[in-house]
Amino acid sequence: MTRLTTHVLDTAAGRPARGLRGSLWRCGDDHRALVLSFVTNADGRVDRPLLEGAAFECGVYELVFETADYFRACGVVLPEPPFLDSVSLRFGIADASANYHVPLLLSPWSYSTYRGS
Repeated sequence: MTRLTTHVLDTAAGRPARGLRGSLWRCGDDHRALVLSFVTNADGRVDRPLLEGAAFECGVYELVFETADYFRACGVVLPEPPFLDSVSLRFGIADASANYHVPLLLSPWSYSTYRGS
């Protein structure tokens, strides 16, 4: 079964980003609709796929990660406004027969992502 997953790593602390809040949106030409909200587990992952089965459709999606809230909860002192308040990753699913994994490598000052397997 095809699915969409994510994994968030706190590269500043060298550990999974536990307790990071986020959301998945489906994007249209002039709107976006909330698909689900999530909180990462102790491994920096979401307990179940973000999309799978009949819900896994081709289209444009956006993952939004509430990064400043996460770092504040970890005791990191951030400037106001923080450099990265939230990280939004807009991406496309073009092949409904493939798995899509969207990791996020994160620090208070930078982030990186890629299409994983």
